Amino acid sequence: MSYVSCALRAAAPRRLPAPWRSPRPFSSATGPTAKKSVPYQKTLKEEGSGSGEPSRPPPPSAEVVVVGGGSLGCQTTYHLAKQGVTSVVLLERDRLTSGTTWHTAGLLWQLRPSDVEVELLAHTRDVVSRELPAETGLHTGWVENGGLFIASNKQRLDEYKRLMSLGKVYGVESYVLTPSQTKDLYPLMNIDDLYGTLYVPKDGTMDPAGTCSTLARAATARGATIIENCPVTGIQVRADDFGVKRVYAVETAHGTIQTPCVVNCAGVWARALGRLAGVHVPLVGMHHAYVVTERIEGIQNMPNVRDHDASVYLRLQGDALSVGGYESNPIFWEEVSEKFAFGLFDLDWDVFMQHIEGAINRVPVLEKTGIKSTVCGPESFTADHKPLMGEAPEVRGFFLGCGFNSAGMMLGGGCGRELAHWIIHGRPEKDMRFHHSLTDNNRWIRERSHESYAKNYSVVFPHDEPLAGRNARKDPLHEELLRQGCVFQERHGWERPGWFSPGGAAPVLDYDYYGAYGRERHRDYTYNRLLGDEYTFDFPPHHDIIKNECLMCRNALALFDMSYFGKFYLVGPEATKAANWLFTADVSKAPGSTVYTCMLNKRGGVESDLTVSRISPGDPASPLAPAFEGDGYYLAIGGAVAQHNWSHITAVLQDMKFQCKLLDCSEELGMMSIQGPLSRIVLQEVLDTDLSNEAFPFSTHKLAVAAGCTVRAMRLSFVGEMGWELHVPKADCVKVYQAVMQAGARHGITNAGYRAIDSLSIEKGYRHWHADLRPDDTPLEAGLAFTCKLKSGIPFLGREAVEAQKAKGIFRRLVCFTTEEKVPMFGLEAVWRDGEVVGHIRRADFGFAIDKTIAYGYIRDPAGGPVSLDFVKSGSYQLERMGVTYPARAHTKSPFDPDNKRVKGFY
Repeated sequence: MSYVSCALRAAAPRRLPAPWRSPRPFSSATGPTAKKSVPYQKTLKEEGSGSGEPSRPPPPSAEVVVVGGGSLGCQTTYHLAKQGVTSVVLLERDRLTSGTTWHTAGLLWQLRPSDVEVELLAHTRDVVSRELPAETGLHTGWVENGGLFIASNKQRLDEYKRLMSLGKVYGVESYVLTPSQTKDLYPLMNIDDLYGTLYVPKDGTMDPAGTCSTLARAATARGATIIENCPVTGIQVRADDFGVKRVYAVETAHGTIQTPCVVNCAGVWARALGRLAGVHVPLVGMHHAYVVTERIEGIQNMPNVRDHDASVYLRLQGDALSVGGYESNPIFWEEVSEKFAFGLFDLDWDVFMQHIEGAINRVPVLEKTGIKSTVCGPESFTADHKPLMGEAPEVRGFFLGCGFNSAGMMLGGGCGRELAHWIIHGRPEKDMRFHHSLTDNNRWIRERSHESYAKNYSVVFPHDEPLAGRNARKDPLHEELLRQGCVFQERHGWERPGWFSPGGAAPVLDYDYYGAYGRERHRDYTYNRLLGDEYTFDFPPHHDIIKNECLMCRNALALFDMSYFGKFYLVGPEATKAANWLFTADVSKAPGSTVYTCMLNKRGGVESDLTVSRISPGDPASPLAPAFEGDGYYLAIGGAVAQHNWSHITAVLQDMKFQCKLLDCSEELGMMSIQGPLSRIVLQEVLDTDLSNEAFPFSTHKLAVAAGCTVRAMRLSFVGEMGWELHVPKADCVKVYQAVMQAGARHGITNAGYRAIDSLSIEKGYRHWHADLRPDDTPLEAGLAFTCKLKSGIPFLGREAVEAQKAKGIFRRLVCFTTEEKVPMFGLEAVWRDGEVVGHIRRADFGFAIDKTIAYGYIRDPAGGPVSLDFVKSGSYQLERMGVTYPARAHTKSPFDPDNKRVKGFY
């Protein structure tokens, strides 16, 4: 019998293969041994596999074909059938669960630092613990033994307190325990180094075979067809009359199924399946392992444990434990085998040893406990540790439901339901959070996926940034700003200014894999040191530097480099027709106008907020105004969501068959925004046009000359001050920037970054898409009714839903809160009204001009009634941060310049 302690002593240090070379000892050719087995009493492997014949003949056609019979494939099929799609076929190349699902640990933790994921997890738990047993009479294997998160330091316990506060919003029972209380709950645990724990009594575990077979039973009972031993060999894609690529059919080894919709739930094999359709699927396969112990006396009925600081989990397995975790040197699965089914790799103890150390420290009895089996199987991981979901941008009708970072069981129910809803209701939700230049960039995908794996158990700090995959996209001012101390953030490959350090340049270096794979870690790494200052739930050391950037903007002027913004042209004979349908506001005004507007989905949810400028045809060689026939519009969109916008607009243009084009000039144009009371004085020295209110009013634009270069000047503000944006051809950006800075030098101009923009914009009440605004938030709920042309007779996408909501009433509303106590908040804080939880904070920051913490969150009436302005005003509010409540004041208008005088130049 091998013992855990023996494994630890036997694990001698050795150099691992470089991450880009295939580790030969761990290839799929390695045969199974008696020591490699999953800890489940039943798997679907025993029911036969690899017979060569499908379990039933493929039908000639289907509404939807789901490929992959793991957790996501089964959940998606079940939810499609439950929502009324009976002509749905699930294809599995071997047996259900045979890929990565069969060996999963099956843990379900209800609390994560994301409100969206908490909702998804809640649905999965409901499906496996209540819905499926009630529907089928079968037990899914759900075991509710609770979950225990271990904190060895204050920061970790603060993170758990944040989760506890968020859990109150969603009704998730949780408790912060002292070390002694933890010992009472888990007597075998070592508490000598504990700071505290978070206990969630209704966490639990799922059985992969039991869950997936029950899902399959329920789906087939509702009319779905599940075919095993039926590998997919091809995806037929055809272009329609407008040149749009669409799914046409799925080819299998046993026949072709004509279908307009394919869902890629193939896990590690999703990348190969995507290639069959010409779709890039940005994920990588890695080895992920756990070991199963012999019987442990006294372990029965103990909760599952996550010791994040030791990067180890302990899953109750009857009277034993499964021990696993996430290491800094995972093994990449380079050559993904099509024949790999119900397979496991040999465990590399040198890689796994760190988890043994952590496990023995936390539960000392493990040192003398035997190891029954090892489980090392493939899992798929993505660049940001989030799943890939939605319609692929390359091919209409090809949906992704893959890349779940070993969390496919726990997220499967919620994500399967969402996928089914998107497919049925036609919401053009595409997975476009990665720029197309990155989705087939193997180095970027590998680096980012490695870092997301290695940091899976790290504390999630609000202002953390990746070190991997950096410098992929730089704007024209990058080197200029770097020399001036810019500390960059990364968004979709772009390097954008975060804040400016007085300590000088802080370049981002090539990724060092945290010293794994024989790499030498960077020494004296200034950027990493500054990033380390962000690892706090308090104000960071550079809080006053960001304050100075903000107050210089409020009192004098600041220059913001916003070149990473998305910049699109919508042009053509039916551009105005398309613009009227796409945009909630009336943008069909005279050339020279600029309008702030939203774009909605058909349910009235906000897909974007952006500015749209009417333009006249220009020089074909100039990126400032293309030549076109018909009408033209210039769209400026936040860079972090530019790909999402491109996808949404493209899908609408295709569906409506508008005769116009969408052109992307994001890489050809830079953009700088000069904001503050002195902006007019400074820019009047640089631009050759009159900047007075009469000649250049707010929300207008015109071509002008700056430093001998033609630019498009727009009088807009995203920070609540008088100011102009300068949209500049890439080659001219440095020259124009230097001219502005020289003219502004005697007026105290300063560079400012996005940390300042975040503070200034929330202080003014301007919304951020993806935080204040999401596709399930409506403009009426978000306080953006003024962007909707409801008084006109012009139809627009989502109008019917908005009008219906207006008639029915608003049952949740975005509200601004301030606290007198200067306490940092970041989002996820619970909102209390008159002693009841009514919502949570989506976005928060500190407002330096008003000297208060500002937070925005959606609230509901616990009684179920409409949330009117009177309801907002009449309550007494508190915001709960890490278990502590702070009195808060609700505002129905922005607490800073509520009359909008400053943006119009009235100081």
